[in-house]
This record gives sequence, structure tokens and C-alpha cells, in this order.
Amino acid sequence: MGTITRNFANNVGANGLIDATQINGAIPSSNITNASVTNITTLPASIGDTIESVASDPSPATEGQFWYNSTTGALKGLVQIQAWSSAGNLANARTAFTGCGTQTSALAFGGGPPNSNSTEEYSGYTWATGGNLGTARRAHAGAGTQTAGLAMAGFTTVNTNATEEYDGTSWGPGGNMATSRESLGGAGTQTAGLGFGGYTTAVSSATEEYDGSAWTAGGNLGTARYVLAGAGTQTAGLAAGGKTTVVQSVTEEYDGSTWTSGGNMNTARSIYAGAGTQNLGLVFGGNLTPAGLSLTGATELYDGTTWVTSSATMGTSRRGHGGAGSMTAGLAFGGSPSPVVTASTEEFHSSINTPLSGAWASGGSLPAASNGGAGAGIQTAALSFGSRTIPQAQVTNEYDGTSWAAGGPLGTPMGNLGGAGTQTAALAFQGGPGGANATTSLEYDGSSWASGNPTNVSSSFVAALGSQTAAIGAGGYNPSPAGARTTAEEYNVTSWTAISTISPGRYSAGGGGTTSSGVIFGGSNTTTSLTATSQEYNGSAWSSGGNMNSARQMYAGGAGTSSDQAYAIAGDSPTSSDSALVEQYDGTTWTTSPSLATGRRSIAVGTQSNATAAIAFGGRVSSTDQSITEEFTGAQTTATASTITTS
Repeated sequence: MGTITRNFANNVGANGLIDATQINGAIPSSNITNASVTNITTLPASIGDTIESVASDPSPATEGQFWYNSTTGALKGLVQIQAWSSAGNLANARTAFTGCGTQTSALAFGGGPPNSNSTEEYSGYTWATGGNLGTARRAHAGAGTQTAGLAMAGFTTVNTNATEEYDGTSWGPGGNMATSRESLGGAGTQTAGLGFGGYTTAVSSATEEYDGSAWTAGGNLGTARYVLAGAGTQTAGLAAGGKTTVVQSVTEEYDGSTWTSGGNMNTARSIYAGAGTQNLGLVFGGNLTPAGLSLTGATELYDGTTWVTSSATMGTSRRGHGGAGSMTAGLAFGGSPSPVVTASTEEFHSSINTPLSGAWASGGSLPAASNGGAGAGIQTAALSFGSRTIPQAQVTNEYDGTSWAAGGPLGTPMGNLGGAGTQTAALAFQGGPGGANATTSLEYDGSSWASGNPTNVSSSFVAALGSQTAAIGAGGYNPSPAGARTTAEEYNVTSWTAISTISPGRYSAGGGGTTSSGVIFGGSNTTTSLTATSQEYNGSAWSSGGNMNSARQMYAGGAGTSSDQAYAIAGDSPTSSDSALVEQYDGTTWTTSPSLATGRRSIAVGTQSNATAAIAFGGRVSSTDQSITEEFTGAQTTATASTITTS
């Protein structure tokens, strides 16, 4: 067969094969399916300077890389993927409000109807209640972060100039703006804020700058408008869209003193949200007409000069929503997709990576149902030992990430015990037959248990943390008078030593971390009262930590590697005796994580579980013991190659 024209201005067929009618070069005839040269089924190792032929997709691939997969017959490449995806709903549906922060740490506050002072904090999974605004309002602007937020102006029963500052827990008053207004744009931080445009008794062009205590006049917008979007900083701000008597596409950029024209948006819109910076901006949603409902889910990205319409549109077109995040990781929440107000949240991703949400999945079942046991280790090397279930009270099982196998027996019945350490170096202590109090302490070496020195206090339902050679047992159950202990002990291989007491006392609490960076949480402080409080240990003293979102008994459902990374898994709460709730602690705040598939109490966990991988097993649902194992994989991203087609 002769020479064929080699020219990469060729097409790719719908089946992913390259149309070769305009290719020339020395291509072996054996690689061509027919004499008319319609399709190529295999290519030489290199075609041109950039396209290579491979039998399987390269791993890892880099952004901008293209290749021909000879096995699947597809031309593929690693290119930016843009998409909106559903996320956890707000607790309170609302519109005409604002937000700030990032996609994984956002703040939503105010709104209506009616006017609200409600604040919610987003963890990347779910929204949790924050401190209320001092002044309920709607149509206000916001700036800053989840732990340093700024609320400015808005509408109460009249326009307001009130400013409030958020510290991650509560709102406090800031300096009032010079001009009362509603429906303005906002940008910047709590100590370097920017407010612009809005509506007073007429459409406004006024700009004000905030220094953390007082507002001063800045340069006026070139186009007076309201219900516009803002982004960026006080010295590099962005104002886009909005409304005069008509809906606008105008963009202006602020340099700290003056607004100048930027590139117009492709879609004029108002009553919508923006995020990002002056050179990396994002806008989404809004209303297309000056009156009535004509909604859009269109998304645009700004590079400092030009707006580009994304191929990704919001799942729910809406107006009056809040926004946060960046150009590549945006967040939209609440608003009005119709006359009805919504609580829905969506996340925007622009990346070569496809986001994967964190989730629990089924693992290999325990050999037998068990409750009131303890655990140790990690997701791929876990240990289960002891039980309040009599046949399993001395049993040890080892997990390899897929299935459980028998380990060395405890040698004595232990239930409602404490556990710490790893699969090959574990510690079991307190908790006796049927869950009774005991001083027993045992050490595991990966095959058998050996006696350690007994604890000073006979107890059960203790909060446990640490390793085989450096552990803490805190609190526990006191049978007479019935209630919670305040005692705490530390183990150092040789002996148990009393350390400073906890306050309040608690039993059936969870624990996580180490002897120098530990945390205990939840449990009962009387025979009838559950607690959501936590206490942190720094190696010498206990101090108060953040409260969980749900008070509950944890049993052995606590895990973590430090006081800055802990899990509270399952348990029983005032609303559910068999809870599926999971929370994670970052040293300051507990945030709700994806729930277990099966809610239960008296669960055991891999005590060394980290932020991206955890394991929980056994427990009880109602009066039935369980053999269920569930494994948690945290949120992550994966690079996803796109198949290049003619469409």
C-alpha cells in the first residue's frame, strides 16, 4: 500500500476511532481495517510529537496529556472537568441572604422570609448551627471566612447600616456603615472589607471600605446597581451584573481606590451569587429579567479579562442564593428556584479530578455477632476483642481489610472494656464478665494476650485512647452510688498511674488521640443525662473542647490519632437508641460526617482510624447483636480521562 497523506486535521469517529482519510505517512497496511482507509485499529508507538499509542491508560496522567488507547480504540486526554453536584441541605430554607468562606468551610447567615438571624456552618458534608446574628436581616452582604465572617447592611423593616463580625462561635457588633442600604455587593475579609452598590432610596454607586472597626468612603462604581455579585479583596475587588432598571452584564474591577471596566458577562443577570478573586472569578444562577421569575443556572468563569460560560449548569436554577468558595471550588446554597424557597446546596468543581464524596461501605462481617466489645488498629489491620455477648466475651478477631480471622483469646471474659493500640500491639483494660466492673489489663502481641498490671480503679464503660505502651482510661461507671466516675489513669507499660480528674465525670464516653494530645467526648454524666461535651488532655491537664452536635453515649465508638483528629461513631442519643450519626473533630469543632448505613449502639471501632479511613464493627440494633462491619473512605478526588469524540 502506498503513502497516505499525514495530516492531523483529521476527525475522530463516534466510536472513538480516528478517521484516516487525510492522514499521510508510512502506516502499515496491517493496521488499516479496509482498502478505503476509513478507520485505524492500531497506531504506531508515536504519531506526531504529542499523541502516543498505549495498550492501557497511563497512570498517573498529567493535565494536557493525550493518548490513543489501542485496547479500547479511543483517543483520550486529561482535561479540565467542570460540574455541579448535590451536597448537604441547609437546616433552614432561605433566600435573599449571603455567605462566605470556602467550599469545605462556609458560612450562611440571615435571609428570609421572614427575616432571620440564623447562622449555619458548612463542613464540606453538612450544615451545622452557628451563633445567631444580633440583627435579623435579609438582602445584606457578607465577606470573610467561617471563623472570621463579616455581615454588612441589609433590610430589617427598613434599610440598615449595621455591621456584625463572627468569630466562629458568635456574632458581635462592628462599626456601622455610613450609608444604610440593601441588596449590595460585598468582598474582602473581616478586617479589610468592601461594600458597594445596593439600594437606599434609589440605586446606589457608593463604595465603602472597612478596616475591622470603621467604614470609610471608597471610589464609586461606574454603574450604579443593586442585587449584584461581588468577589475578591478590598484592593482587588470584582463587581458583576445586578440591576438598574434593566438587568446588567457589566463587570467592574476595584484597585483599592477606583473602579474600572472589566469584561462583560455573557449572561446578564441579577439576584445571584459570586465567588473567587478578581482574576479567578465565578458567578452562578440568578434572574434574567428585571421583574418576575426567569431563572438561570448558567455558570461563568472570569480570568481578569474575559468571562467564559461553563459547560456545567446548576442542577437547580435559582435566585437569591448564597455563595462561597473559589473559581475551581464553588458553593451555592438556598435561594428561590420558584416562589418556593429551597434548602438545597450544590458544589462546583473545575478540575482534572472528579470529586468523590466520603461514604461508608460494607466490609467483611465478624465471624459472630457481638456487642459491648472493644477495638484497635486501622481499617486494613483492625482488631476486635471482648464482648458483652457471652459466647464472644474472650474472643479476638483480626481484620486484613477484607475478612476477619481468629486471633488469640483474651483468657478471661471482658465486656464494656476499653481498647487501645494496633493489631499487633493492643491493650485491653477494665470491663469484666457481662460488662461488669474490673481492674483487668491485658496486652496483645499479634498472636496472644499477656497480663499487664491491673488498673487502680475497678470500672467499665471507660473512655480509652492511646497505644499499648502509653494509654489513658478516663471516667467509667460507678455502681454505688450509680453514676459516672471522674477518675482517670495513664498506662506506661509498667503500671497505671492516676492523673488529673475529668469534670464532669462521665461513662460510656468515646476517646481518641494520644497521652499528650487526647480527647474524650460524649457519654453519660448521670444515670439519665447524656452529654455532648468534650475534654482535651495535653499530657498534664484536662481542658474543655468543642461540643458535639448530638449528645450521646459512645460506648467504644471513639477513635482518632490526636485531639485534632477524632471520630465519634454511632451510639445512642435522645432521638435514637441506635444512632447512625458520625462526627469528626478538628480540635475546635465537631462536624457531621456521612452516616453509617446501619445505626447501632455498643459498637467497636479501629481506634487508630484517621481522617480518610475508619472502620466500625459489631454493636446492637434494638435487642439484636450484630456482626456488621462498615468501612469509611473520606472525600477524595481522582483524575479522570475524557474520551475525545467528534461532538
